[in-house]
Amino acid sequence: MLKHPESTVARVSKQLSSLEKRDWELWAIVSLTGVLVSAVLLAVLFRVAFQDDTVHVEFTVSRPLVIALSVLLALLNTYLVTKRFEVRRLREQLISSTLQAQAIEQQSFTDPLTEIYNRRSLDDIAGRLISHARRRHAPLTFLMVDADNFKQVNTRFGHLTGDYVLAEIAAILRASIRGSDAAIRYGGDEFLVLLADTTAIGAQNVIERIKNELHNWNNAGHLDSFQISLSIGLAEWHDGDTLDEMLDGADRRMYEHKNAHTPGS
Repeated sequence: MLKHPESTVARVSKQLSSLEKRDWELWAIVSLTGVLVSAVLLAVLFRVAFQDDTVHVEFTVSRPLVIALSVLLALLNTYLVTKRFEVRRLREQLISSTLQAQAIEQQSFTDPLTEIYNRRSLDDIAGRLISHARRRHAPLTFLMVDADNFKQVNTRFGHLTGDYVLAEIAAILRASIRGSDAAIRYGGDEFLVLLADTTAIGAQNVIERIKNELHNWNNAGHLDSFQISLSIGLAEWHDGDTLDEMLDGADRRMYEHKNAHTPGS
């Protein structure tokens, strides 16, 4: 399935980069402080006098100065360690909150029964695929898929079995497409498949895969004396076509297919 827009991932990436930058800044402060303290200690503690060919080193340190420097270093070290722990805690909180937000965001665009995209995600997914096709002058094909006589499943086997069948149809569609494509529960027992970089001719291969998967499912005997069949309508996008036109075209051809092999439906 398509990945949802970069909003969450990109936002988190920027925030993590900011935290990493703060971490490096702390390390830079530590290093610079060490250099400065060392320089000060050398200047204060070591008075070197060069006389002739000898070097005279004199150590003269007052107790208050030593105490002050020790306290300063201890406070600085405590501050830096505290800040590093704070950065680490912020990083963990950010990752945790991001995962939660991403899960909620994913759920809002996923049909809970079939675990594929829901109708709410249609505008976003179709918009991105159409933009991709227009930008790269690539083909794009829509498949409208409808379960034939689905009411009979609910009537004969009950609504729980009906829900199971819908989930299985979604699984069949998902198994028949690539990761760059998208399967959407359009409504009720109707599904929409968007095939990126695929012409109407190439989409026939996908339709054949769907039929083969469905044939194997029916032969497994999931429903007693009942065969699930699907009507599929196809519409290939061309530059200038709107989403509504594509949906109407695929829907119309799907009903033509349905009427052709289920007279009177």
